[in-house]
Amino acid sequence: MASVYDFKPTFQRLLFPILRTLRALGITPNALTIAAILGSAVVAWFVAQFPSPRVLLLLPAWLFVRMALNALDGMMARTYDMTSPSGAILNEVGDIVSDLALYASLAWVEPRAMVVAFAFVVVAALTEFCGVLSQALGAGRRYDGPMGKSDRAFWIGAWGLLAAFVPQVLDALPWVLGTASALGIVTCFRRVAPATRIPR
Repeated sequence: MASVYDFKPTFQRLLFPILRTLRALGITPNALTIAAILGSAVVAWFVAQFPSPRVLLLLPAWLFVRMALNALDGMMARTYDMTSPSGAILNEVGDIVSDLALYASLAWVEPRAMVVAFAFVVVAALTEFCGVLSQALGAGRRYDGPMGKSDRAFWIGAWGLLAAFVPQVLDALPWVLGTASALGIVTCFRRVAPATRIPR
């Protein structure tokens, strides 16, 4: 099933000049991961505190930057042989914490979406857990769609961009999050399926 993740190789090639510059400045993969977490927390605070359509422009802008940071930390770790268990843990936990902050803040944008926003956050965490669980069971880290991390960022970023200029789209948030949650459940099953086919 198609996923934004399929475009990752092309995205990474575009980021290589930035990667070399960051490394020349002494930036580490963990620093990039922490920057993504802190940035997500700050954006989430602004969205929750000032829930107006124009503030939603922060979502597509930041989600794009966050995708770049998430790609760069892994690229830097592999390219410069800087991988470490602590870095891997920080990366996985950081993704879940960032998702929790960003997507939970949507409940303040549209209070009627509070329950479904909570469901979306839970399902988002489950998709990442299932990806890691598949790795633990010997099937490798899974990034299948249709609602992986990059897909969630694109989905919510596109909604935020549209809602910033067409405020009526705010009313659609429960449906947007509900649909994404349903696709997230499909993603969970797709991520663990390869592990169930490994001979024991």
